[in-house]
Amino acid sequence: MTSYGKGQPLAEACDRFVTWLDGRVVAAGRGDGLERLEVAPSGTFWLGRLACEDEVRKGTGDDRSERLDPCAIGVRFRPEGPAPWSATVTVRARAWVKDPKDGPDPERRWWRSGLVEEKVPLVVDAAGGTFGAKQLEAAFAAVGAPGLCAEVRVEIEDWHRSPELVVQLVNTSPHKAPGLTDSHIYETQLEVAGLGTVPFELEALPDSFRYDRRVPAYGINVGVEVVAPGVFRTTDTVGVQTFRPEYWNSPRPEPDLSFGRLAADPIPVLTDLVDALDEYDQTHWSTVALDERHLADGWTDAMRAEADRSAADVFDELARLRAGLELVRTRPEIRRSFQLMNEAIGLSAKGRGYRTWRAFQVGFLLSAIRFLAEPAEEADHVDTVWFATGGGKTETYLGLLLTTAFFDRLTGKRTGVTAWSRFPLRLLSLQQTQRFADALAGAELVRRQQDDLRRSAPFSLGFLVGQAGTPNKIVPKPENDEIGPDSPGMPEKYRVLLHCPFCRDERLSMKFDRKRWKLEHHCTNQACPWQRGPLPVYVVDQEVFRFLPTVVVGTLDKAASIGLQQAMRGLIGPPQKLCSEEWHGFTYSTRSKSPNGCLVPDCQGTLKALPMAAERFGPSLRLQDELHLLRDSLGAVDSHYESLLDHLQDKLCGTRAKIVASSATLTGYDHQVRILYRRKGRVFPQPGPRAGESFWTAPVTAKLRRFVAVAPRGVTLEHVSDRTLDALQRCVRELLNDPKTVCAEAGIDPGHAEKLLSIYGTDVVYGSTLYDVEAAGRSLGSNNTVDGINVEQLTGQTDFDEVRNILERLEKPEDAFEDRIHVIAASSMLSHGVDVDRLNTMVMLGLPLTTAEFIQTTARVGRRYPGLVYVLHKIGRERDAQTFRHFDKYVSQGDRFVDAIPITRRSRRVLALTMPGVVAARILMLVEPASKQRLSTPVKLRQYARDAGLTPADEAASVAAVLGFDGPEDSLHQQQIVEWVQEWFADLEDPASKARFIGQIGSPSPMTSLRDVEAQAPIHD
Repeated sequence: MTSYGKGQPLAEACDRFVTWLDGRVVAAGRGDGLERLEVAPSGTFWLGRLACEDEVRKGTGDDRSERLDPCAIGVRFRPEGPAPWSATVTVRARAWVKDPKDGPDPERRWWRSGLVEEKVPLVVDAAGGTFGAKQLEAAFAAVGAPGLCAEVRVEIEDWHRSPELVVQLVNTSPHKAPGLTDSHIYETQLEVAGLGTVPFELEALPDSFRYDRRVPAYGINVGVEVVAPGVFRTTDTVGVQTFRPEYWNSPRPEPDLSFGRLAADPIPVLTDLVDALDEYDQTHWSTVALDERHLADGWTDAMRAEADRSAADVFDELARLRAGLELVRTRPEIRRSFQLMNEAIGLSAKGRGYRTWRAFQVGFLLSAIRFLAEPAEEADHVDTVWFATGGGKTETYLGLLLTTAFFDRLTGKRTGVTAWSRFPLRLLSLQQTQRFADALAGAELVRRQQDDLRRSAPFSLGFLVGQAGTPNKIVPKPENDEIGPDSPGMPEKYRVLLHCPFCRDERLSMKFDRKRWKLEHHCTNQACPWQRGPLPVYVVDQEVFRFLPTVVVGTLDKAASIGLQQAMRGLIGPPQKLCSEEWHGFTYSTRSKSPNGCLVPDCQGTLKALPMAAERFGPSLRLQDELHLLRDSLGAVDSHYESLLDHLQDKLCGTRAKIVASSATLTGYDHQVRILYRRKGRVFPQPGPRAGESFWTAPVTAKLRRFVAVAPRGVTLEHVSDRTLDALQRCVRELLNDPKTVCAEAGIDPGHAEKLLSIYGTDVVYGSTLYDVEAAGRSLGSNNTVDGINVEQLTGQTDFDEVRNILERLEKPEDAFEDRIHVIAASSMLSHGVDVDRLNTMVMLGLPLTTAEFIQTTARVGRRYPGLVYVLHKIGRERDAQTFRHFDKYVSQGDRFVDAIPITRRSRRVLALTMPGVVAARILMLVEPASKQRLSTPVKLRQYARDAGLTPADEAASVAAVLGFDGPEDSLHQQQIVEWVQEWFADLEDPASKARFIGQIGSPSPMTSLRDVEAQAPIHD
């Protein structure tokens, strides 16, 4: 553990600072420590305050309005034994009183009273009752707030299976009374002791052998903590602490999973790993072990059946690892691919602070590696890496990707795409792209050292996101929104890499080479090991098609281009030919601007044969990041295009790509995979025998994130967000200006002050909608008490080069604190792939629309140091109110609150949108190449269709088969396809048609993006 100063570990200093920050923010919300105010406290404080009952009753009187500005706080219990019940209730509160104009401080007329702290004894029967009214009224008068009054009110609810006691502190003060300047009471707290109780069981979750559903008590408008056995105390916020996992949970010593050891001699180490897993599974999942837990924990028959099914899945997983180990042992090309991958990952990880795998990462590689030996059989399964965000999912499938790339090369695939990796966001994370580039750079350095691989193409990366990020193409004479060599911002605007993947030097330059017609990244470090001119990275769509890089990363939306441009064929099968001109690359079907099929303008080259068999051009892998985001309309559309990609690759190469996905959430993955890919779902690793614990991981004492649920009272959410961020920024500025005092208050070695300032100096405010994000940025800029807060936005609307600039500033902040970014106002684009160690405090504007988004988003903070997340509930909404009520379980059992993915491939509205792309893609990828002529215009296609005998019936049957609508239950879909294809052929045969290109035949035209869906579900801004 890192230590600084006098020996206090940095992790301990961070934890103490987070505790101090939270205390200061809560104090700002309650008014703790203040003595006087210039403005009315009722419009200032959002915690601890209670409106008067009269005022609440005069409002709308519904539950929503009472939650927004309540007149009571309380605790709901399930008492032990029959009535009567007795307890002691301690009430704590203060008042704020306004002096007359000629008071002692005319500028700050509001003053805070002394503390009211009264013990109220209770003895109640089934009728309930009220207690302590006169006692509390006298106590308020004694602290200088006559006219304020309150009571402890006990109600008995017996409509449940057993009676429940509701103990509340109610503000019974009159709304207006002589001498009463504020009818609210403040800093309220209720404590109940001496009442025997039995816990509730959380009804929102089903029974499970893994989880504890017991809840000691429920708060009413507050949280509840158990401060001692039988003592319950209300809290204005609900705090939940999570802990960092250890990635080994076995009594056996952890094997040496370092990259170097696995590169040198993997078999003994992998054997130790699998043997340890076998021992763990036998200990926890055998019939004897389950029998013991069944008896000890009182499982129901349903819980035992669930455990038995889970045990079967666990032992299936173990069998896959053993099979993978045997392949590494017995298949030399697989073992060598695995070793070369480890050598490459070791090179790419140098200087990044790690040199070894986590056990689950190696476990996944072993479980999935069988697809190299049995590609057709293993393609039936989609393997999903399921692990907490920040655990290392990206590195895990990078390991599989490089193993596959080396295997491809060792078995004769000299060039072409090994993997096409798709991300569901509109703007691909530059940090994710850099990770891929770093890994491939390591692989390229290793490839060069292998005598038998040196003649194959360099390992390279393609960036396929289209016009929103990088150019689709670069043209000599741009028109409209086209990009030319001299267009504004060229070429620096399109820099994708944050640093050189070979040497990590940030001094990259961008150039456009007119001779080679390439947009290039160059490393300016003379000592860089690349030493071969432009880096092997392609960021223009047409360059990706010309050079077919080893790995293509891009946004999911680009799959729609398969029905728009013939050059997409290189991502699912062979191109047409190879241009004879050096650096022109692969060619495709001829067009008016590319008469020989070469995508370089004005090319005069001839065509050469492909350098390897056509069937080897099909990608081995399709990687899908953040699988859970493929839902609703986006998921439905993508399911059709996934089937189209499979169909085309099968026709062109006779193969299917293996699909590997990653997700931080698990619910409903099997159904989702079946709908999306028409394959079987398989997840790794299988969940463990208890929540948060498995062979691969176990929680320890190191702090991860502190979640703080806030239910604002009487003020807007925007006000609370502004004040929370204001308090956080005020705190770090105090640390900057007076580190000794702050460190003394927080119990921190002052030697950590500068580091803490960097770690906690930038806050994130997160909104689920673009409107929330923009409003938060504007409001903070004009409604804060701290001067000079620098705010930047990260949304899907942020320019590509601005995103890069912001990430660079976050990674390497300015020397002067006042010049740094202090607040990032972010939308959902932040929630995937943005990994910045300096983002450790977050304010969420309401719960995100889904629990999966909550999990993903909050994982952006606290990735290396203890994090602090304020969740500002929109408490008027039922979902937010219910979540606030059981926030502890919502965080600790978050994966159980994830909704099953809503997705179907049988939407007829979606079918109407995807059919044009399917028909167009079949013509571009299959019909036109087979015709050996250009079919890009209706006239030529019409004649070919007549000569070749293409009919509407045959094409409709093919489309139905491609999309899986070929069963008796699909009659409506089949009829819809037949009718549309008939109209398409009629339009093709119509001599009066105005269509100039085949994509204009029929209506609608092929989709240009998978997001071109009307009334799309609000997945992202």
